[in-house]
Amino acid sequence: MKEYITLAHGSGGVEMHEILEKLFFKRVSDRFKRVEGGIGIDEPDDAAAIPIGGGKYLVVSIDAYTVNPPFFPGGNIGVLAASGSINDVLMLGGRPIALLDAIIVEEGFPLEDLEVIVDSLIKTLEEEGVALIGGDFKVMPKGQVDRITITTTGIGISEGPPITDNPRPGDKIIVSGYLGDHGAVILLAQLGLQSSETGLLKSDVKPLTKLMLPLLERYRACITAARDPTRGGLAGVLNEWASKTNTLIVIRDADVPVREPVRRYAEVLGVDPYYLASEGAAVLAVREECAVEVLEYIHKLGFTEARIIGEVRETDVFKGYVATETPIGGLRVVEPPRGEIVPRIC
Repeated sequence: MKEYITLAHGSGGVEMHEILEKLFFKRVSDRFKRVEGGIGIDEPDDAAAIPIGGGKYLVVSIDAYTVNPPFFPGGNIGVLAASGSINDVLMLGGRPIALLDAIIVEEGFPLEDLEVIVDSLIKTLEEEGVALIGGDFKVMPKGQVDRITITTTGIGISEGPPITDNPRPGDKIIVSGYLGDHGAVILLAQLGLQSSETGLLKSDVKPLTKLMLPLLERYRACITAARDPTRGGLAGVLNEWASKTNTLIVIRDADVPVREPVRRYAEVLGVDPYYLASEGAAVLAVREECAVEVLEYIHKLGFTEARIIGEVRETDVFKGYVATETPIGGLRVVEPPRGEIVPRIC
């Protein structure tokens, strides 16, 4: 019986990891999953690292952006593409220095809209000191691509060993700010539920250089894992970490910063906010002895909504699970994301 690709295979959850395992991870022999001494698909992440001598690494990421709609409250596909690649480089411990882009546009796409998108991409890069060093531009016949797709390759330099996702028992989980804003905005837009009230809610899309570069300079040794919770949201990130390290990660509902409108709309639509994407937040695993100091420093950097939301635990049971402590004192398992939670969010 033939199997077919579904939207769930691109949503960042269980189905996506299964298809990547089937198509790539099992087919590429171990010696070709990375450059010697570096990090590649042997450590599945949003970026890879290649040693360049002197203890430094070239950090490279690639991503395709197909967000629907391409314009949304708080941004558009241009700023999303630039920010996403910058953040992927940062989360592996790199300082972003350059970007390449490939833009595919549908015949009939308004030139004025394309100019706004490109200007947003360029403005974001220039504000972050990232060079646009090359790219490609193609047009597809009407109906053969949905409006616009942007693929970006981000390049950075890591001054020390890259940050691999390796949280350890005792580590604290820190989030840098409100979660789920982007996913909520895109979901409301796709469902045609934008209104004067929901219009006050905006995507959080932004580069995280002002957070991560100071942290990497001062506290790199304290950070054992870092990720921006895009597709699959917080639940996706934490389940990947728990599964990889065979630990139990416990968070506290009361400590997870989610805007009240996001909670309310998510509840009405039957979506858990923990599965909604953020495009301007970081999730960090930080050594226990550093956690309070790191959090205070993050607050000084201007990320005042940052919180310690939980910790990594060693356990004989529930290995590889994520659980949350509810306000009434119970525990609820946070399953890895499955299905089409919000298709085409980035």
